[in-house]
Amino acid sequence: MSNADIYHEMIIDYSRNPINYGKIEDHDVTFHDSNPLCGDSIDIDMKIDGDKVSDIKFHGKGCAICMACSSVLTEIAKGKNIKDVRNISKTDVLGELGLENLQAVRIKCALLSLKVLKSALYSYLGKHLEDSSDVDKLKEEAASLY
Repeated sequence: MSNADIYHEMIIDYSRNPINYGKIEDHDVTFHDSNPLCGDSIDIDMKIDGDKVSDIKFHGKGCAICMACSSVLTEIAKGKNIKDVRNISKTDVLGELGLENLQAVRIKCALLSLKVLKSALYSYLGKHLEDSSDVDKLKEEAASLY
């Protein structure tokens, strides 16, 4: 079995059996976005304790790539401090699933959840940080993912 086959199987498995799928009823922040070109629609809920993402879940619908990347992203972010979550890059998510050379038409599917995560953090930090330049930087990061 080649690496491409292994990654293909991982994407299918994550899309059929997503990790961290669901809602957090008592979340500290939630955010929604969609990709109308593909029909992907994702919400991310986070519970933040101090400076740590203690729980994170996503819900919605999406293509196999979107669901797989959302699962991987929530696995990466869960339990990490906010600074580390802020530094999660598209390379981190795409690399986990062997999607580094993904076609441009599918990149929005793959990165929708990262855009939602960064936007959720922007929303949360906007309410909890005094340094507005830090919040503005995060907003720019979310807007420039693709």
